[in-house]
Amino acid sequence: MDDFIPLHMAQEPASQAERSDALANRQRILVATRQLFAERGPAAVNMSDIVKAASVGRGTLYRHFANKGELCLAVMDEEIAEFQNDVLSRLRQMATVNTPAMKQLDDFLNRLALFTEMYTPLLREAQRQGLHYFEKKEGTPQYWQQATVLGLLRTAVANQEIPTDLDLDYLADAILAPLNPQLFHYQRSVREFSPQRISAGLRSFVSRLQK
Repeated sequence: MDDFIPLHMAQEPASQAERSDALANRQRILVATRQLFAERGPAAVNMSDIVKAASVGRGTLYRHFANKGELCLAVMDEEIAEFQNDVLSRLRQMATVNTPAMKQLDDFLNRLALFTEMYTPLLREAQRQGLHYFEKKEGTPQYWQQATVLGLLRTAVANQEIPTDLDLDYLADAILAPLNPQLFHYQRSVREFSPQRISAGLRSFVSRLQK
């Protein structure tokens, strides 16, 4: 029967099968990783553990994820996307009713602090593995966060809510720095600051920029 199928037609199902297998392997890896992270915590899991739990070859794992840092962010990919969509929706609503840009920034920072609290173990491990969560590369969480903060600061300047002589690029980085997962973890575990206290302290600092 196969002899009657033109060559270019015979290749297409194989290509689809390969894509299907790759997708299935990726999903299998993510399911196993989530389970291991939930049982042991991200820091206690290594790539060999994931290979064994997912029943895939080591090469298969590394074709999908170069290191555990990438896995950490992939595990929370849906949560990051949902958070971003929720924030954007909230900011649009606030802008529609002419909420001052600095008030919008206050709301965003509070939400971001609570998000960081929820996912600190994964974010810290991604950072520890050399995947710079706070590196401003397009497509990374930090790129979007920095763009959001910078955009709100620029709007605040345009609306004369804050002085016009501020270095906004530097300021955007400075505002986000306290939410670096490593520092956030230190303040939570060593300094014993609550996430509400961290959020309030950061927002109080930012509010002093206003005229």
